[in-house]
Amino acid sequence: MILRNAIQGADLDPASYPFQMVLGLAAGLAMGASAWMQGKAGASAADALAETGKGFGNYIMVLGVIETVALFVMVFAMTALPK
Repeated sequence: MILRNAIQGADLDPASYPFQMVLGLAAGLAMGASAWMQGKAGASAADALAETGKGFGNYIMVLGVIETVALFVMVFAMTALPK
């Protein structure tokens, strides 16, 4: 949503619209894949924590690393916007 608002409010040249569409689509797919993997890792972490009762910090770290991927995609896509 932050990236969409940045693209929408950038007041860019209409000639760059195809680039904006490709950028938004690629960033959205990358963030969606990151969210999907974060969900899978979170479910596995919850299952492992329920079985062992140990490793909560490690599970949170793994989810943080996966979330960082989505944040990097957002930042790189925002810097790729034409000025």
